[in-house]
Amino acid sequence: MATGPALSAAYGPRKTVKNEFRDLFSLLDVLYADQFEEDDPADQTEENFYRGAPPNWLDFHNNEQTASSGSETLFIKRDGYEKLKEQIQKQRKLPGIPTVKLFHQSGSGGTTMAMQVLWDLKKTFRCAVLTNSSSNTTGVAQEVVQLFTAGSQGHQKTVLLLINEEQILDNLQESIMMTFKEQDIVTRMPVAILLSCVRKDVLLQNENVFLRRELSENEQKKFNEKKNELTTKYGKKIQELHGFNIMQTNFSKDYISKACEVFRSCSKARRPRKAQLAAFLSLLNAYVPGSYLLESQCLDFLRFENPTCKNIMEEKMQPFGHLIVTYQQDERSERKVRMTHPLIAKCCTDIVDSNGVTRSDTARNLLNNFHRYQDHGDFPQYLLGFIKDMLTKREMKTKYNPSTGSEVKGDQERFSKLILDIQKKESSVQSASILKVATKTFLHNPFFPQALARVCYIELKLYNLAEMWAKRAKQRDPQNSFIADTLGQVHKNHLKNKGKTYDSRQILQIAKKAIEAFKDEEQLAEEDMKKTDMSDDGVARFPHMFNCRGQFGFLQVCNLLYDLLVEKNENWKAVLTKNVTLCSVLKILGDKRLHRFNDLINGLKGEVEKKAQFFDEYLTYSKISIDKDDPEYISKGTSECQKKYVGDLPSTQVKPNVAKYMHELQQNRAATSAGVLACMDREYSADLYMDITRCWKEIFENTNSNSDLTNFILAYVLSLNVGATFPFSPAALIQRLKQRTPLNHNDPPEQHMLALLLHWPTDSEENGVFDLNQQIQEMHRSYEKTYIKYFRSRCLHPLFFIGKGKDLDRLVHRKVLEQLDQSHQTDPDCSNKWGNENIFKNEKVKERLLKVKGVVRNYKVFLTIGSKQIEIEANLQRCLWRPRQVYFFLGFTIRGPVAFGIQTKRPDGEVSKLECSNPEEST
Repeated sequence: MATGPALSAAYGPRKTVKNEFRDLFSLLDVLYADQFEEDDPADQTEENFYRGAPPNWLDFHNNEQTASSGSETLFIKRDGYEKLKEQIQKQRKLPGIPTVKLFHQSGSGGTTMAMQVLWDLKKTFRCAVLTNSSSNTTGVAQEVVQLFTAGSQGHQKTVLLLINEEQILDNLQESIMMTFKEQDIVTRMPVAILLSCVRKDVLLQNENVFLRRELSENEQKKFNEKKNELTTKYGKKIQELHGFNIMQTNFSKDYISKACEVFRSCSKARRPRKAQLAAFLSLLNAYVPGSYLLESQCLDFLRFENPTCKNIMEEKMQPFGHLIVTYQQDERSERKVRMTHPLIAKCCTDIVDSNGVTRSDTARNLLNNFHRYQDHGDFPQYLLGFIKDMLTKREMKTKYNPSTGSEVKGDQERFSKLILDIQKKESSVQSASILKVATKTFLHNPFFPQALARVCYIELKLYNLAEMWAKRAKQRDPQNSFIADTLGQVHKNHLKNKGKTYDSRQILQIAKKAIEAFKDEEQLAEEDMKKTDMSDDGVARFPHMFNCRGQFGFLQVCNLLYDLLVEKNENWKAVLTKNVTLCSVLKILGDKRLHRFNDLINGLKGEVEKKAQFFDEYLTYSKISIDKDDPEYISKGTSECQKKYVGDLPSTQVKPNVAKYMHELQQNRAATSAGVLACMDREYSADLYMDITRCWKEIFENTNSNSDLTNFILAYVLSLNVGATFPFSPAALIQRLKQRTPLNHNDPPEQHMLALLLHWPTDSEENGVFDLNQQIQEMHRSYEKTYIKYFRSRCLHPLFFIGKGKDLDRLVHRKVLEQLDQSHQTDPDCSNKWGNENIFKNEKVKERLLKVKGVVRNYKVFLTIGSKQIEIEANLQRCLWRPRQVYFFLGFTIRGPVAFGIQTKRPDGEVSKLECSNPEEST
């Protein structure tokens, strides 16, 4: 006899596990194959679901039971249901962690469809929903693997995991693979299929299922038939089943408006507490999807004690009761209250606003009535999270690209949706007012004064007030570099918008404050990267993302400062480029008190060069993610500022010959290794490459330094890539590099990369002098010492590939391959050509590159050279699930060699098709 819940099994009958197995999952809500079969759950009516309560597993169980008895039909499945199931089933073929995405407009039934799919597949997969703590991807991964193995490797079964956000997908996939490596688990089936359920307002047309707030003819017919069934069952009560009726009427605005008619009697002069509470719920649900209030707090607000019946909220809220729904997601959680539908919430909010109770009035009233919990030190964290999202969460600007059917993401909105609406429908002053109330209500939260400071400097142009609130935010979280950024932005925008009306001294005073703020932010960001947190499992966690806003803000201020001062007096150009000293031109500038800024001005040129070098490295060696590039304004702004401070004359502080050539390189942004490598992305002409190469040659001949020699060789290689020819050859110098003592981790990663490229053997030869394995490890250590803190959250660009040529001709830059691949011109996903590896489907690209042999085992890839096997990185980790002999193309990032385009080597010597190019067909 079964003693616990049952899980679906790979072979044979279901696997029964002990009841204690349930206790292993705190982050996942596991749906068992025999859910409710061994229990006798309370007969819960479906009425709450049709009214608008979120679905739960018991709803599906009860519906199945009543449908099997013939008393009613199953819940309606929208048209995308079968397609979604089919997409999930397709992912069962090969091992890995594939993703299936379900996009849906708010209130269209997306969550219900996702749960329907899990319920119907609970005997095919081991199903679960990610419930909370999504930031703890390591913990989630461990629970996923625990569910996959069910306690032993002989009972593996794919997990179907529902996730209501897409931001964690990449990190979660990586964490699951790391857990597999650590536990040495071998599998030939998918570990987990991640079903990502994502709200989208932009209408998409691609291979993913997208539920809209619009019914097809087939769906309309089903809903009409279901309405007849429900009318027979509920009679006049069906008029209050708003969750169902809104969909059955095809999201009719007239129906929604009529349902909300009761709110039209509310006015600013007549607002009973139940009307106020209904307005609170409407505002929250209209602007924060998934928000709610606890029933106990609602009853407390209504001053009602000792509830005796189940539907007390609906009764006490009359005549608004039919517009709210009370529900309990599981037996351990408190009862929650929300509006029956997001469109109901939006309509009610609009009606209340039109009656004179504005959005800011309702938000202010909400804060003032619930702040008493703060006095007792137990303000509900769930409600604080909703209020924070409502007032400070800035959505990404998106638009639909009709030619590709895809979503195009832009910058963040300036403010949260509610603040934007208050500014549009009321005024910016009112938006500042509500943020001021939140700032004074939540005395330790830095995000409300931060948002208030942004309203003051962006909308109201009140820079002194903005400075005060930005400092207040910083006081509340003094170690947070992102909070510190706001103070710098206040001063920068003050300079930008008012600078032309000030004299030189006033300009410098504001610029100094901005520069100091951004330097402080940069220092905090650097310190933040040194911190580690220990997780519950004893694993050290590093900060995920490096904040480089301080460096870029500094450059923006310097750019503004240059333009404003030079516009006042042309002599400032020579001062800022350090061709003359400030003190020597004070009389010409007309203000002797400017000497107090001498130290500031003396340091600007060097700081600009340093930060421009940082962004050359940051943008050349890495990108935001595998499918997203950095915004162009960063590179453009950096270039503009650097060119201004380089000036027209070389420095007098180094040898004349070196100064002349270095100045020319600085003007061309090629004065560092990263600058040289970035020239390909800037698409310089062959003549300019040749000039850059000659400059580095001359500099090396004067300095004889290894770093200058490295830059000369790199420039020479890039020149060859664009077809340039030279009357000289660096062959002797290359030989010098090859004979140099092996590099160690104290040498720059660029020198390591060039050494590996020059020493790299052919497919069959072994290099007995140069230990590739050791040098790759040294390059990794050099990278960790130099760059990892900046690039930890970013995707590394491939810089070079090994081609079919000889000597330097076989070194192929990434840009050459992109130019060969013409498909990116029409590819809607062109920024992801290296992430999906579609570029390696191009015959011209494949013809240009050398295919090398290797092997995949233990979730790692090894390069085979002669009798040796050398471990290297894989561009796509999902290609490493299955042990096998492989071929691939060899690329190099600033961290070391990487395998691209991994293909299985067949017994007959042929290769399979490109296996990992499509994330939806991951292996």
